[in-house]
Amino acid sequence: MNKNALVALVVVVLVIIGAVLISWTVKNRQLSTGKVTQNQPEMSPLPGSEALKTRPQVSISTSKGDFTIELRPDIAPKTVANFLSKFSLGYCNNLTWHRVEDWVVQGCDPAGNGTGGLSNLTTETSGEPFVAGSVGVARQASPKEISNDSQFFIVKTDSTFLNGEYTYFGKVIAGLDTVNKLAIGDKIISTLILSK
Repeated sequence: MNKNALVALVVVVLVIIGAVLISWTVKNRQLSTGKVTQNQPEMSPLPGSEALKTRPQVSISTSKGDFTIELRPDIAPKTVANFLSKFSLGYCNNLTWHRVEDWVVQGCDPAGNGTGGLSNLTTETSGEPFVAGSVGVARQASPKEISNDSQFFIVKTDSTFLNGEYTYFGKVIAGLDTVNKLAIGDKIISTLILSK
């Protein structure tokens, strides 16, 4: 993908995210009971402008319960923009957790078997350690520089062998017990972007 196409893709994703957040804000301010006290993520639709300054949170509802992840656009901006776009459009809805092992769960594969999605997302490594609850992006062994655009995983135990090798883009901040209950074939029912 050339630089101009990548910039255009990032702009489109940011505009979609901005529209979803604005729509959500307007809808929630029309509630007749209670105060709406929330901080909205600061977003910029222009390339080269400041990136997300907040850590967006996403609630993921599964057939075993719900959990919440906090995303890290400060260390994986392209990955966070990609997954926020997918989460806002319901891309993962009704897809399964196709890989469940004692240390990891992996899902959101449109093929349902670990072969789906596109391998076109830049791997964004960082110094963030893969501790229990860390969220990363699946990729093939080679080339390491390219990750999958839809399959993500959550480690259930500290997995330091992944450090600096895979994109770390968030962490489970609530509901890790739900993640630990997941089995192969359990579904991602829905994803909801929350405000902080």
